[in-house]
Amino acid sequence: MNKRPLGRTGLMVSEVSFGTWAIGGSWGQTDEAESLRALDKAMDEGVNFFDTADVYGDGRSERLLARATKGKEDRIHIATKFCRQGDIFDPQTYSEQRVRQWCEDSLKRLERDTIDLYQIHCAPFEILKQGAVFEVLDKLQQEGKIRAYGVSVETVEEGLFCLEQSGVQALQIIFNIFRQKPIAELLPKAGERGTGLLVRLPLASGLLTGKFTAQSTFEAEDHRNFNRDGAAFNVGETFAGLPFDKGVELALQLGWIAEGRGNMTRAALRWLLDFKEITCVIPGFKNVRQVEDNLGVLQANPFSAEEHERLRKFYEEQVHDHIRGAY
Repeated sequence: MNKRPLGRTGLMVSEVSFGTWAIGGSWGQTDEAESLRALDKAMDEGVNFFDTADVYGDGRSERLLARATKGKEDRIHIATKFCRQGDIFDPQTYSEQRVRQWCEDSLKRLERDTIDLYQIHCAPFEILKQGAVFEVLDKLQQEGKIRAYGVSVETVEEGLFCLEQSGVQALQIIFNIFRQKPIAELLPKAGERGTGLLVRLPLASGLLTGKFTAQSTFEAEDHRNFNRDGAAFNVGETFAGLPFDKGVELALQLGWIAEGRGNMTRAALRWLLDFKEITCVIPGFKNVRQVEDNLGVLQANPFSAEEHERLRKFYEEQVHDHIRGAY
């Protein structure tokens, strides 16, 4: 497992790490025993970093991580997030009292003394620009409650703003073959600043696995059902903001990327890891098989300059105009 620096934190994290939204909930039914087996498999294969949030299954994924990493706290690093338990548009949600309480609650569920990376969970840009929340995080960092902090953002503009905040050590961004906007400005600026970049939704909610058809359906409690048009939160968090049928159609045109790389899943992850500014990809999982499949990227061949150019043109000419939501 290759490791890359997480910003200026001093931590080296596995370039393939994992997000735990799926095992927490909102991705259909989950099996707790299988989730724990999958976490163990990931760690056995060298994964040393997991991303979670307090709202994933109302704390369920944090509790699962506590069980899975018991006794390994010094070598398995965890990032979690806050603010979406409250009204994200209310400045009081980001008050010291609220943030401190959410931090303490996450520490209890994680059964840890310190959170390695504490992230603002997709707050509105207006809140970020007010700046007060960064002062709260500075205080928690000084107290040792958190080792470092970062921001999970929805747009390139928000990301560029956060890069200007001296205490921000990492950004979490939506970035994949269908969402290439960060390449032009955000990636190089993050590289210059030495800021870590965590890539969420690297497979566009599964579209880039190539396994869906226009007839594919999802369970009622799966966000790919209830948020496919942005009814619950930013539509960009589901299928990269693409209408599902269009996403399936576009994915069918990408079958060629799997050649020499095993399958589309591994190819899509490999494309992301070709960018030196990326700290890690954090695909989701619900079982051991998915963990193994995602880790197969470690044997996948990088993309050539010509292939990167082909995918750039594909995005600009066929994908970009169909993306909905803040970007």
